[in-house]
This record gives sequence, C-alpha cells and structure tokens, in this order.
Amino acid sequence: MPQETGQPAGQGPLAVALAVCAMLAFAANSLLARLAFQTTIIDPATFTFVRLACGAGVLWLLVLAGPHGRRPGFKASWASAVLLFVYAAAFSFAYRGIDTGAGALVLFACAQLTMILYGVARGERTNVLGLLLATGGLIAFLAPGASAPPLLPALLMALAGIAWGGFSLLGRGSNAPVGSTASSFIWAVPLAGVLLFASPGGLRADGAGLGYAALSGALASALGYAIWYWVRVRMTAIAAGSLQLSVPVLSALLGMLVLGEHLALRSWLAGAVVLLGVVITTRSSSLRQAQPQR
Repeated sequence: MPQETGQPAGQGPLAVALAVCAMLAFAANSLLARLAFQTTIIDPATFTFVRLACGAGVLWLLVLAGPHGRRPGFKASWASAVLLFVYAAAFSFAYRGIDTGAGALVLFACAQLTMILYGVARGERTNVLGLLLATGGLIAFLAPGASAPPLLPALLMALAGIAWGGFSLLGRGSNAPVGSTASSFIWAVPLAGVLLFASPGGLRADGAGLGYAALSGALASALGYAIWYWVRVRMTAIAAGSLQLSVPVLSALLGMLVLGEHLALRSWLAGAVVLLGVVITTRSSSLRQAQPQR
C-alpha cells in the first residue's frame, strides 16, 4: 500500500482497469510469500533479499525509462530505507505461519491505523466511531481462540504494517514517488544483505522459491507500485482509500483458491468490522480535507 501523492485529475476506464491491476498486484504479494513458504524450501531472509533486490532493479529501470530519463537521486532518507526493510523482513517471517488473508488484514489494518493515529497526534480530527471500530475489530480478530491466527506471526505482521505506515508517511509529499521509492529499495538492499548473512536458521532456496520472491519484488511490488502511483493522481482520495479495502479480501480469496485456506466466520466478521472502521475514518478525514478552509 504505497503512499498517496498528487491530486485527482479525473477518472476513466483505463484508470479503473489499472487500479484493479494494482490491487491484484498487492494481493498477489501476500499470495506469493505464502506460496513460497508453504510449497518451497526458501527461508525468509533469502526471500526478503531477492524481493528487495528485484524490486530495486525494476524501479531503477522504470525511472530510467521515464520522461526525464534520470537515475534515482539516492535522496531517500535512511529512515525510509530502514522502515522499508523492517516491513519486508517482518512480512516474510510472518508469512511462515499466518494465512494469506489473515496476514493481509493485519498488515493493512496496522498500516492504516498507524497513519490515522499519526494524524490524530498532529491534531487532525477524525471519526472516533470509525477508529474504535477498526481497533476493536482488529483486537477481536487477534483474540485467542480456535480461529485466531498464531500470535507470533500476527505480531510480526503488525510490525510490518506499522513500518509500512511509517514509510508511507515519510514519502507522502514526494514529487517523484517512483524515484523516491526506487531509492528506498536500493538503500534497503544492503540491510537485507546483512540479514542474509546473519540469518540464524541458515539459508535455503530452490528455483521455485527464488521465482516467487523475484515475482513479488519485480511485479507485485515494483510494477504494482508504479501503476498505483499513476492511478492515484487520477482518483479522489476517498475512492483510492476505499479501493485499497479490497486488498485483504482479494488476498483471502486468492489464498482460498490457490492454497485451500479458509477463514472462520468469526474472522470474517471481525475483518469486516476492521474494514468498516477504516473506511469510515478515511472517508471522514478525506471529506474534512476537501472542505475549504475558512
């Protein structure tokens, strides 16, 4: 879920079609990680390194192929790179033990709540009911029970969501989102290399696992983000925020279709409450921002 930039410039069939492609790419990220750790021998550190390296390479090429043909300016702060690395590493380690849809919901909810709470801390007004619904639904989703996801993977995914929310906040005002994201990926690769050589469980990989990691970085991450940045400036903030609510649902459906995963009724209900709370909060915030200042 990349940071939001720009102003809406009108919507059309192409923007809608590409928006759907971007959401499918984000959902595919979760599916590819879960596929890798369920069906191959690749370890999380190797998956993280390959994903970030391939994402950095494709984003670099996209910047070079852009209208200005310039290299990424390497202006991304180390804070952005560290947050991106924490997100990618925690994401990988979490998906060893959490289902596709459950992981996507925890990731999405924690990222959105991080950005919402940051706005509240800065004095922005928000919808209290929406915030309570989102937080309460997430607590209910994670509460101990037969249908709850394992605690450690869920906590790791929450950390990934918080890191992604922080990364998105740092990049919100960028005038060149693809270039700044490319720089963040490039600076995050050495951090992933350190994790690679410090991995306590040893390194393992096979062709399928490396392929899933490469697809996650090159297509689901790099191209998915680039498409979303193009679409985002052609949509209203409310439409963009609402559209991203489809990602956890798409992830759950892909997990069911491809891996035979299932979410219990309690999890579906709690997840629906989370998404409802987020959409109420983001819609309320977007409407307030759209109102003229007096």
